[in-house]
Amino acid sequence: MKRTALFLVAALASFTVFGQDLAGSWYGALKISGMELRIVFNITKTANGYASTMDSPDQNAFGLPTATTTFAESKLTIQMKTPVLEFSGDLKDEVITGNLKQNGMTFPMVLSKKKIEKVVMLRPQEPKPPYPYYTEEVKFKNEAAGAVLAGTLSMPSKDGKFPVVIMITGSGPQNRNEELMGHKPFLVIADHLTRNGIAVLRYDDRGTAQSTGDFKTATSVDFASDVQSAIAYLKTRKEIDKKKIGLMGHSEGGLIAPMVASKSKDVDFIVLLAGPGVPGYKILLMQQELIARAGGASESDIQKTKTINQAAFDVVLKTDDEKNLPAILTKFLEDKLANDPNPEIPSGMSAAEFIKTQVTQTTSPWMLYFLKYDPAVALTKVKCPVLAINGSLDLQVPPKEDLEAIGNLLKKAKNKKVTIIEFPGLNHLFQECKTGSPSEYAQIEQTFSPKALETITKWIQSQVK
Repeated sequence: MKRTALFLVAALASFTVFGQDLAGSWYGALKISGMELRIVFNITKTANGYASTMDSPDQNAFGLPTATTTFAESKLTIQMKTPVLEFSGDLKDEVITGNLKQNGMTFPMVLSKKKIEKVVMLRPQEPKPPYPYYTEEVKFKNEAAGAVLAGTLSMPSKDGKFPVVIMITGSGPQNRNEELMGHKPFLVIADHLTRNGIAVLRYDDRGTAQSTGDFKTATSVDFASDVQSAIAYLKTRKEIDKKKIGLMGHSEGGLIAPMVASKSKDVDFIVLLAGPGVPGYKILLMQQELIARAGGASESDIQKTKTINQAAFDVVLKTDDEKNLPAILTKFLEDKLANDPNPEIPSGMSAAEFIKTQVTQTTSPWMLYFLKYDPAVALTKVKCPVLAINGSLDLQVPPKEDLEAIGNLLKKAKNKKVTIIEFPGLNHLFQECKTGSPSEYAQIEQTFSPKALETITKWIQSQVK
């Protein structure tokens, strides 16, 4: 889905440079998935050499603590344990030229004292104020979670009574615009719907941006309770038609919308944007295979990784003892590596560190729930109208398997108010694309297909008229 680890680099400088002062800020940029990610090392001189912190301005991360750094014969090596990263470069004429390695991938990077300004990407669909409709910054509470959700309610006008859509983001900490790769898809969708007579509530995920609460320990069930709190809030607004409240979820949000709709009589319709129709572990296996193939990985490597991941997921699925699962999974991976003559361990990482990282990620509350959850639990109980759409080039939630599963599950619910569409040439973000690879997301100027936008809008209008 969209859950990705923060790309961190750290440095603890303890070296002597002939005639050059390393104190100060060193600026570099990584080219990742078609976008530029700025990195800044802030170096200060100490009694024993140097110390530093790292900033990642484009991820709003500053003053990150450092691990170890060595410098010998003009060669600088920087390592970080969590996440595991290694930068190695040569210092010459006040420029450090080298590579950053993470998870077996290598990224060229050059550090210098010259500040790098943020590259402004063209996003022609992004609306700019003043808007021809009314917007209001709002807050509502999820009392049970002790969270306050902050968001934006947009309405065709300040006065009136309008149908409304609550937008539900994909996985990972997302703000109200579901902002990623320089795109703001939820802002674009909300703008289009509101211009066409439909109010929209979009909000920052708990513990993200202006919302409070604990994101790290939350699962899809917790996020579903946030949606229920949003519904309760909207029912207090006189401008909202309480009989015409709909949900629109993207990716994991498309998993959450049916969870809420299957239990709430307040949901009039749902829109699933690449929402999973098969269990999480199947989604991840297909996703890993498709993205690896699009990235040029060999078939032998793809199958090797798939076999290991399938076996690891089987361990998770068959183990009810979550308390001891980390130890069980650790033993499993230790045995796998011991029997593999060519284990794929990222440079700069020991086998023990690699195993610990994998176990920590796999046994997190969110991942455990996602791996085990079967969307059939909710979809077979959804009675309200459903629009389910995917792009034909979606590599994160494969459309053929996904839409077929959703259709079959809604048939079991005896739901005859179902519309299923696969849009040719669109990716997971519903952009017109060439390959569907996530590496294209940032490079594409389009944020959301106008054809998909128009289809969604007309379908909702038909439900609320």
